[in-house]
Amino acid sequence: MPPLSARIRVDSRRTGEHGLSRSEHLPDRERTNGEDRPAGPGKARITFWVITTILGLMILIAGGTYLYIWNGLRPTGAGDAVQVELKKGSSPFQFAEALEENGIIRNAFLFKYYLRYKDEGPRFQAGMYELKPGMDKQAIIAKLNAGETVKAPTVRFTIPEGFTVQQIADTLAKDGIVDKSAFLALADKDQAWPDTDASKNIPKNAKLRHRLEGYLFPETYELPKDSKPDAIIDRMLQELDRKLDGLPENWEDQLAANDVDFNGMLTVASLVEREVVVDEERPIVAGIIFNRLKKGMPLQIDATVQYLLDKQKERLMQSDLQVESPYNTYKVKGLPPGPIASPSLKSIEAALFPKKTDYYYYVTKKDGSHEHLFAETLKQHNENIAKSNQTAKQ
Repeated sequence: MPPLSARIRVDSRRTGEHGLSRSEHLPDRERTNGEDRPAGPGKARITFWVITTILGLMILIAGGTYLYIWNGLRPTGAGDAVQVELKKGSSPFQFAEALEENGIIRNAFLFKYYLRYKDEGPRFQAGMYELKPGMDKQAIIAKLNAGETVKAPTVRFTIPEGFTVQQIADTLAKDGIVDKSAFLALADKDQAWPDTDASKNIPKNAKLRHRLEGYLFPETYELPKDSKPDAIIDRMLQELDRKLDGLPENWEDQLAANDVDFNGMLTVASLVEREVVVDEERPIVAGIIFNRLKKGMPLQIDATVQYLLDKQKERLMQSDLQVESPYNTYKVKGLPPGPIASPSLKSIEAALFPKKTDYYYYVTKKDGSHEHLFAETLKQHNENIAKSNQTAKQ
């Protein structure tokens, strides 16, 4: 029998040649540099769990982000309506912060980016809005785009045609809209009104009784409550510009044709306004005024003397005609320094497009019709006066 050591060597060789090694009997381990390490299937399990964990975190982050955005953009709880102002010149993003402060939206930051994402904001209109907590974001945006603002409290007043600056001040003061003295002070002040055009034609003339006389257009106005006198005056001056814009395009050419400037034309219109009631007669009377001016005759218009009196008289006395004033057309030839009242558009049109006649005189019929009798000569005029007086006695 071979020695024990020999048998061990033989067995060892056989094992190496035909049998399995120790490591081959352990499939879940590998030997590297004399150390064991995980085999392939174990490594795959680790990779799987890493990927699963990362995906889970991504899902959690995405879900959390979605919930954050959803919650930040959903309507707030119900509540009472509040008024929020979108100021002129402020950005929609600044307005978003005001909405959050007033509880209309939950998150101004998210709302800003929602507006940017939807390309909303540029059409928002300035003003005061009444908004309710609980409104959907699209309803808020639609309201801002439509300019559905809360109408501010307003005051409404009417200035009749032919009113003087004094009468306008009295009317506004009586209704508690302005302080009379403050209004008249502005109407007399030598200042520019940059938002208006017609007012630039007012001459720098110390003889003007009221600088803005005739330039405050007679109309029904609606302005914000508590408007200051300067805002009211500015609006009335703008209305004159607006009415002039509606005239025929060649109206300014008529100034040269009639040999007057703008202030002179408006002065003629104011004379017509105070002298004439029947619309068809306005261009005729305007033509008579221009006829007398061209001939160098005094206008002798009662309305210019009435303008100087504290109270209107039904009939002027001879002493009234002697008052010393550049507005007294019985004593001074030519036009007064400026208008004597606020003329209507019809009177302005008559002053621009007067009717060409040979008349130089007119007298009011005393039959209650407010019509006039016209004459070419003084003799015919005196006959018309007699005829009018005879009618009054019947």
